[in-house]
Amino acid sequence: MGGEHLFKWYSSGDTDFKWPSGTMTSKVSAVSAAHLREMIPTIGALVMGKRTFDIAHAWGGRHPLDVPVVVMTHTIPQEWAGKESVFAFVRDSVESAVARAKEIAGNKNVAVSAANITQQCLKAELLDEIYVDLAPVLLGGGVRLFDYLGIEPTRLERTQVIEASGVTHLAFRVVK
Repeated sequence: MGGEHLFKWYSSGDTDFKWPSGTMTSKVSAVSAAHLREMIPTIGALVMGKRTFDIAHAWGGRHPLDVPVVVMTHTIPQEWAGKESVFAFVRDSVESAVARAKEIAGNKNVAVSAANITQQCLKAELLDEIYVDLAPVLLGGGVRLFDYLGIEPTRLERTQVIEASGVTHLAFRVVK
């Protein structure tokens, strides 16, 4: 409820940002556009859950970042089974999904998207860095990004703070 406010910064700026897939353009601040231009080329694959995949309607078959996507799921959607696509489906564990994404990404980074998958990766100690785009809104419900971790405290080292219109881009290294 109200989750659209988290992404308002994607459409409230004065600078066009064309996503790598060419399928969409956002209107962000110049600061956010510069941040996205620097960060996105470092990503070689994404890991996300089936819920995000379904909500986005598989982005019409091509993720805006234009990288392969590993989708964690209990069942592979029939419309995608055996189909040549940028989506790979993993059913057994988050460790397997991240390993598959690393294989796909080569020497680039693997990005993890959505709260539940992020929580699983934190529990399995699979994250090296955490990037958060913090929007100035408090929601009353939904899936919290760092809820239900059930782990010892995870120490973070702040590596970047970028203040932009409608969002603060934060980066942390996970201290191991």
